[in-house]
Amino acid sequence: MSYGQGGQGQAPWDPWKPGSQQQSQWSDRQSGTSPDWAALAEASETRNKRRRLLFIVGGAVATVAVGAAVAMAVVNAGGSNQTANQPSSLPATADIPSSAQQAPSFEPTSAPPPLDPEEFISSARKDTAPLSPDILFPGTQLTMGDRVYRKGPTADTKNCASAAKGTLPPVLSKDGCTRFLRVTYSKDGVAVTVGVAVFDSKEKAAKAKADADKRSIIASLSGNGVKSFCDAAVCRSTTNAFGRYAYFTLAGFGSGKDVTTKDTAVFTTGDDLAEFTFRQIRRRGEAQASAAAQR
Repeated sequence: MSYGQGGQGQAPWDPWKPGSQQQSQWSDRQSGTSPDWAALAEASETRNKRRRLLFIVGGAVATVAVGAAVAMAVVNAGGSNQTANQPSSLPATADIPSSAQQAPSFEPTSAPPPLDPEEFISSARKDTAPLSPDILFPGTQLTMGDRVYRKGPTADTKNCASAAKGTLPPVLSKDGCTRFLRVTYSKDGVAVTVGVAVFDSKEKAAKAKADADKRSIIASLSGNGVKSFCDAAVCRSTTNAFGRYAYFTLAGFGSGKDVTTKDTAVFTTGDDLAEFTFRQIRRRGEAQASAAAQR
């Protein structure tokens, strides 16, 4: 019997071998050589081993999949009883302190509101700091911007009407003025007297300001290098109130010349001293509020 023509002794096509090996076997058969029975037996054994390996791997994968499915089913089935499955050494939920219980508690607090300086200068009951012309107007000169005013004489009296002229004396007496302080400043032939009337309350000071009119002026204060002024000449006056204080200015020329609306130096001098007086009264309130806050 010849094996070269593909009879019954011919080996089948092996799908596990490369085509180049298959062609070599086929060529060997065609060339009339006898087949290598040992090689064929080894190839068959190799195929059988590969099949067994595939069955083993497939079985392992299936086993893992089944195990995972079973584990998921157990977890889902026991989800509502996880507390019961925990170690018995853990305390019950009610026995475990919460973070809210551990946090310290404090009484609600708030910073006190700042003290109002104006409150201390609005009534004689709280406005108890020392007061005098030299305390309210310290130093020997006053600087406002680029303007320097020389400080002149000062005066202090409890007879308020004696320090006023025109219609102001009866106003001070009627509204309850208890003390009247004056100081004079001068610069380049212009002089201004500042008068501060003290009342027991801010309401009385406000009433005195409202009761004053254009003829309510203070008496100018001369001396200490300042010539007499505003005795008969026309001068410029102002009236204001802050806290329990009403304050006035009277500005004019030392030469006795009348003041007109064109005399800006006189207006500037009066405005500077009025502004400074307001600041000093406010500083008085601030100092007393600060001292009270530290007590």
